[in-house]
Amino acid sequence: MRDAGRVVLVTGGAGGIGAAVAARFHAAGWTVRLTDLEDRALETVATGLSGTEWHAADLRSPAACRDVVAWAVAGAGRLDALVNVAGVWREGPTAETTEADFDVVFDVNVKALYFMSSAAIPHLRETRGLIVNLSSDAGVQGNTGAALYCASKGAVSLFSKALALELAPEGIRVNAVCPGDVASPMLRFQAEQYGGGDPEAYYARLLAGYPQGPGRARFVTPAEVASLIEYLARPEAAPITGATISIDFGYSAGK
Repeated sequence: MRDAGRVVLVTGGAGGIGAAVAARFHAAGWTVRLTDLEDRALETVATGLSGTEWHAADLRSPAACRDVVAWAVAGAGRLDALVNVAGVWREGPTAETTEADFDVVFDVNVKALYFMSSAAIPHLRETRGLIVNLSSDAGVQGNTGAALYCASKGAVSLFSKALALELAPEGIRVNAVCPGDVASPMLRFQAEQYGGGDPEAYYARLLAGYPQGPGRARFVTPAEVASLIEYLARPEAAPITGATISIDFGYSAGK
């Protein structure tokens, strides 16, 4: 229980990666606070994670972000880490992108993350804490058919670097973790929504792009992503800030 007394706030806490992050930090002795859209889903994740509390919120406004951070700090007394996991996926040709799709992707993937970070900074100054933002392989390379999502995750990656430079003099670290395809509810949504009625073919098409080749390629697990995120919160990771760290089996390394 090396991190007893330290507090982490996780957005998207009811999703696959968010739930794995909560479990990983809890196992390391952190006090965990979760936020997502629905109480029931959050309660399910928190079951078995003693001391974990949750607060349902739609983070697409600065006021909601401020309220969630204030709730977390009021209950736990401090804030040592913010992990911005909440995100949504849309794909399709740019010429066919609707304003509604654009707004929801940027409101969740960029605006919420930005203003959660903004609200957390005053509290992280007191603890010399850290922020970890969930970006994507789509935040470091272009993906065909996903220009809108790439635009949002590219913003996350570069924002993380700029914020790391801004906050380095205050002892606050900021990094972006960039997974490839993760075996998560978001990936199931992608396959069901955009797989043309054949999710398995959609999965196979994604895996065909991995350098391991047929029969060897697999998707990253939420637990693997959570392990990297929790490592970034350890003292031995102190030199790591301003980084965009790929965890994608080499998918974004090049061809």
